[in-house]
Amino acid sequence: MRNRTILAVLVLAATAAPAGARPVKASGPPSAHCRVVGGEKLPAGSGGAGAICAAIEAAVAAAAPKAHYSVEVNVLRPWMLAATPVVNGRTLPVQKFAVSDAELGAASIRRFARALASAVAAAAKA
Repeated sequence: MRNRTILAVLVLAATAAPAGARPVKASGPPSAHCRVVGGEKLPAGSGGAGAICAAIEAAVAAAAPKAHYSVEVNVLRPWMLAATPVVNGRTLPVQKFAVSDAELGAASIRRFARALASAVAAAAKA
């Protein structure tokens, strides 16, 4: 009987939480989320989707450390990105970035991240 009760509690707990749900922290760093769509279009020397998110997170942490934001980055071409940031629940205009003389590299991704962080910081102050 005890095993059935434990099993019933585990099944109930597993079905009560939605898939992918994460516990909510009462305190800690601001929420940040980065998603890259079309990362397969990135050139080999760019560092990939992880490098884009890492650069954005570092730049936003420096420019607006308390901002609550998320950003979806679309890789349109190996030399062109478009990002849709959401700051404090407000969707900002699409931020576009392109390199005219080469493909995206680490330096150009850092410039993109700093520009995006500037937009996030401005929106967080508003």
